[in-house]
Amino acid sequence: MIKWSRVRQLRDEVGADEFDEVVEIFLDEVQEVIVRLRNDTARTEIEQNLHFLKGSALSLGFDSFSKLCQDGERRAAAGESAAVDLPAIFSAYSESKALFQTGLAENLR
Repeated sequence: MIKWSRVRQLRDEVGADEFDEVVEIFLDEVQEVIVRLRNDTARTEIEQNLHFLKGSALSLGFDSFSKLCQDGERRAAAGESAAVDLPAIFSAYSESKALFQTGLAENLR
């Protein structure tokens, strides 16, 4: 669910001192977009929001979450916005976030 090699790569790219801030910004921005998705009942901006989430997820190694966002983005681009399973996407984010936070210290030694 978490690609720890990507997380380590990101930490190495930004530096250990900046890593926590980057993670905080990531989580805040993702949460904002999830709120937008929840409020966009007409799904008018679903493709753009899922594209953003996919990119953010890839940056921080949230592998399963990014794949669901990518699938949803493709469906939305094909005119199938109503078929996008947003609850599954939200659940994958929550699970990924929890795994990330509990496994961070162990996987970044």
